[in-house]
Formats: sequence, structure tokens, C-alpha cells
Amino acid sequence: MFFSVIIPTYNRQPILAKALYALEQQDWSQPYEVIVVDDGSTDDTLAWLSAHRSQLPHVRWLEQSHQGPAAARNLGIAQAQGDTIVFIDSDLVVTPIFLRAHAQKLQASYERWGHQKCFTYGRVVNTANFDNPTSEPFKITDRSRAFFATGNVAIAKSWLELTGGFDPDFQFYGWEDLELGVRLKKLGLTLIPCPEAVGYHWHPPFELKHIPSLIDKEIQRGKMGVLFYRKHPTWEVRLMIQMTWLHRILWGILSLGGLLNERTLAPVMQMLIDRGQSQWAWELSRIFLNWYNVQAVYAAYREWQLADQP
Repeated sequence: MFFSVIIPTYNRQPILAKALYALEQQDWSQPYEVIVVDDGSTDDTLAWLSAHRSQLPHVRWLEQSHQGPAAARNLGIAQAQGDTIVFIDSDLVVTPIFLRAHAQKLQASYERWGHQKCFTYGRVVNTANFDNPTSEPFKITDRSRAFFATGNVAIAKSWLELTGGFDPDFQFYGWEDLELGVRLKKLGLTLIPCPEAVGYHWHPPFELKHIPSLIDKEIQRGKMGVLFYRKHPTWEVRLMIQMTWLHRILWGILSLGGLLNERTLAPVMQMLIDRGQSQWAWELSRIFLNWYNVQAVYAAYREWQLADQP
């Protein structure tokens, strides 16, 4: 297999550096390339890549104006030389056997079934440890039920070409990979778990200053969720995007109709952070973040219905 590892990035230079150095340490004897697609970064990502070119022999990079990860991944696919595409995010640090694990699992599946209608999905471990991200143990909260998520997945390039790749209508945060997954599932592709291909997803320790951007992401995710539903109007998608009365009631009750929010919970979250329990503060924030998401979903849905009225 000739792997093309595609990494869209936007203002993630410090952790992108760790991700790229890890990909240069692969225990894999076959050819591979790493394609970084810079999505209009303003943090000197391109300058850093150019300055460290000699240390990154497998890496080449492309650039585009800020159009979102769907368009960035499509650009990477179009320029990829490999027959097998690996998608990871720019904040994912992998182990030395990462590519080998994906290759062995894919090859075994191809030989067993006599076709390539499958893809591998590796394990993603969330960590806030920037200095040593791969030291984080796997946690129950790291489990994912997604069918196709681009945090750690390997798939034959031909299937991406057949589907037309990612839908560029998804210009904001959320759902572009799961939407592609719906189309891949319709083609009969099967997900093959590959827990040996581990990636450590770094995110900074939760602080109150992160809340405005997190709220904005949830609002974007709500809007893109409705776009997802418009393209695939099924009950399964409604559940995925939280567009059900169950979700509305659940997060309404837990947030007391929005009374438990970023302002009223700030003292408790700050106390947890001060005690070194930022993860618990993050879990508490999910109460109002999910409430914002559900509200955004229904607001976008109402806008769509009004726009479709004669």
C-alpha cells in the first residue's frame, strides 16, 4: 500500500509540529506521503513548514483560503499520489506502528473478503498533556460510535473518488465526515475497528476563557447538523444531530431551561479548575453547551422551513 496521510490544519502549528514529527517516526517500510492542507492559517504555519522542510522528508503542503476542512480534505485527495488515504486531524499524535497497524488490518480484510469494500477506524485517545500526549491511557469517554470520522481512518482512495469526496457545503464546524459516512454506508462499505492504530488527540486543559469559542462551535455544529439532515432526512440523522424532542427535553431539564449557563456555573467551574479538576469543569460545561447546540439546531430548522415556504 502507498499511504497518503491527509491533514487539514488551521492555526494549529505547535501541535501540528508534534503530529508531523510522529509521522516521520513510522515503523513502515513502504512508501508514504503526508499532505498538509493549510486552510488559510494566520499563525505562520506555512513559514514553519518551509523552515523545517529538511526534518520532514515525507511532508508536502498545499494551501487554500479559509474554506473549512471538507474543502481542505478534498484538495488533499485530488493531489494524493497514494492508493490508500489516511485522514487524521492536525492535533493528533500517533504511535510508530500507526501506519503498519492500518495496513495489516486492511490487507487482512481484503484477503479475507476478496474485495476492498471496507475501511479501518483507529483508536483516538483524548489528552490535555501537550508535553507527552502519548502517555495518556484510553478512557471509557474516548469511545466513539461514529461510522466514519476523520480523526483516524484509512480507506482506499477509489471509494472517495466514487462518492465525490466531502461535501463542500459544510463550510463550518461539524458533520462533514459523518455525512460522507452515510454515503459510504449506502455503497456497502464496512467499518473495521483497528485499535492498534492509536492517535492521541490533544486539546488544551479547559479554562473559562475557552467558553465563547466552544459556544460558537456548538452553534455552528447545530447549523451544519440541519444541513446534514436536509441532505439525509432520516431518523438516524435526527438522533445524531440531537434534533428530537427527547434531546430538547433532556438538555432543557439538565440546564433548567438555560438557567444553568456559562455565567451561573462559572464559579463552580473555576473552583474545579483551581483544584486541578479541569476535566470535571469541562464535563459540567457540556450541560449548557448541549443546550446551545439543541437551540441552534431548532433555530436553523425553523429558518429552513420558512425559506421553503412559498
